[in-house]
Amino acid sequence: METQNSNLKYLKAKNKVEKLKRFYTHAVVYLVINTVITTVKVMNNMNNGESFDQAFYDFSTLATWLVWGIALAIHAFSVFGLPLIVGDDWEERKIEKLMNDELRKDKYN
Repeated sequence: METQNSNLKYLKAKNKVEKLKRFYTHAVVYLVINTVITTVKVMNNMNNGESFDQAFYDFSTLATWLVWGIALAIHAFSVFGLPLIVGDDWEERKIEKLMNDELRKDKYN
């Protein structure tokens, strides 16, 4: 029983680390790709006669930061905020409930 409990804790910790790793990867990709997109757009707009300020603060230049930033914020909430609201053991409780429901269903069939 103790070994099973420690295995469960290990799997739970591993799952959390994988979620964090995916979020950090998402954040790095967000920064790198948006920096490249912004640089290319600003340089292109400046070649078309705009000043740096006009090119940089153009909505189309900042739109990718905004839209993708909303997606990144949702991802951050799912990794950091949601466990604070529903509790760290939410997944475990939900799995247990679903397993019990299946057992009851099997019992009556």
